[in-house]
Amino acid sequence: MADNTGAGGSGDSAVGTEKQPRSVRVVLLALMIAMLLAMLDNMIVGTAMPTIVGELGGLQHLSWVVTAYTLATAASTPLWGKIGDMYGRKGAFMTSIVIFLIGSALSGMAQDMGQLIGFRAVQGLGAGGLMVGVMAIIGDLIPPRERGKYQGMMAGVMALAMIAGPLVGGTITDHLGWRWSFYINLPLGAVALAAVSAVLHLPKKRSQARIDYLGAGLLTVGITSIVLVTTWGGSEYAWGSAVIMELIGIGVAALVGFVFWQTKAAEPVMPLHIFRSLNFTLMSVIGFITGFVMFGAVLFLPLYQQSVQGASATNSGLLLLPMLGAMLAVSMVAGRVTTNSGKYKVFPIVGSVLMTAGLFLLAQMDTDTSRFTSGVYMAVLGAGMGCLMQITMLVAQNSVEMKDMGVASSSTTLFRTLGSSFGVAIMGALFNQRVEDEMAARAGALGSKVTEQSAQLDAASLAKLPVAAREAYQYAVSAGTHSAFLLGSVVAVVALVASVFVKEVPLKGAGPQKPAEDAAGDAASDVPPKQTVAESV
Repeated sequence: MADNTGAGGSGDSAVGTEKQPRSVRVVLLALMIAMLLAMLDNMIVGTAMPTIVGELGGLQHLSWVVTAYTLATAASTPLWGKIGDMYGRKGAFMTSIVIFLIGSALSGMAQDMGQLIGFRAVQGLGAGGLMVGVMAIIGDLIPPRERGKYQGMMAGVMALAMIAGPLVGGTITDHLGWRWSFYINLPLGAVALAAVSAVLHLPKKRSQARIDYLGAGLLTVGITSIVLVTTWGGSEYAWGSAVIMELIGIGVAALVGFVFWQTKAAEPVMPLHIFRSLNFTLMSVIGFITGFVMFGAVLFLPLYQQSVQGASATNSGLLLLPMLGAMLAVSMVAGRVTTNSGKYKVFPIVGSVLMTAGLFLLAQMDTDTSRFTSGVYMAVLGAGMGCLMQITMLVAQNSVEMKDMGVASSSTTLFRTLGSSFGVAIMGALFNQRVEDEMAARAGALGSKVTEQSAQLDAASLAKLPVAAREAYQYAVSAGTHSAFLLGSVVAVVALVASVFVKEVPLKGAGPQKPAEDAAGDAASDVPPKQTVAESV
């Protein structure tokens, strides 16, 4: 497979940035706010769920409040990337913000669970364009060689969302009511919208081609089927049930049809030629596995710490500080080194090694593991993910031409999203089965009764159990955690193998190494000679 060097750091980027070198800070701030909105939403809403159900009812449909949002986000992600490539990223991004804000406002006004689920789907449609828009616009504004400097910002936003989400959600719900869990998006989104409208200047595009509606439809059906299988399998329906088998069949048929149609479509939603780049394909694989591992860890680590180590559920975001802090610090270092040296192959390799080691160490935790020890293990995992989170997007964007920046960003984001769905589903199924088996073995009929509804108990339910049953449950959770993280470490080995084959293709926009790009930069009257847009910020 030949690696495509493309033109990701020049061309359109130079045109757009000549108009606004002094406003890049404002644009980046607006982009980070939009990214925060997309990542923070589910975590804030998750904390408010008990209150929402108490007021609206509809407990049996509770999971759909999250599922509808996730489905709409995943299904719309590739389409937003393609629309941005065809008609201009600024317009597509602003439209996605508006749709997200409309969905947020409507969700806050919902009068029953059915309305809330429908409005959450609208919100998810907008959210699908937020992350893609952020990544693609940064790809337009800042050459890959300089983009590493901003990795810390993106990793910081991610860490902030995971830590602050439950805290903010709990505070808002307790003092302002659950509806403000949605309304809080409106002022933040308005700031991002105003800043993007005023200071972001990118070349306008007018494609004569029509959107590939058939391809978009097939991909949507395929993605929807996959997400439903991973969401429902083992919980709503047994893995071998007719519903799950039918969804798998529909999903496989839709995706096969999608791949075939993409070879025929005039303007494909996901042009297959981007996968001719070995680096792009490898980054898609590594991104999928990173999503698989990260969201599995975010799900099971707080559960282990609450059930086995006796930590408070209120501070569940703070429990992840060792992992998120290490991820943030390493991501910033990796970005700086990449910018200064132009070298990046070492990071996927080191990141995959640390990620595999961290997961294996976490799999060794038992009922006697101290918080300090588990914190060290989490830091190892976080360091590995810090090497991988932003590098995968950077290398993927560097592997395609400028005209495909949107679909490259959306495809990489989609693979990470699908990875998270598979990770939560597969690790969750393994965890639940192990907990149920251990409870039945250690506590007999009482153990089976305790876990017949769910293998995951909250702190209040755990406190009500007899001492013997509680100790059995703590052992069962540590055993389930062992199985889940051991599986994660095995899957992470695939990322390590993939990273070995990454090619060190020079990053575009490397300052002194590209005189033509320097000349383009010098054409902007307020940018000093030999200075890139990123350096002028």
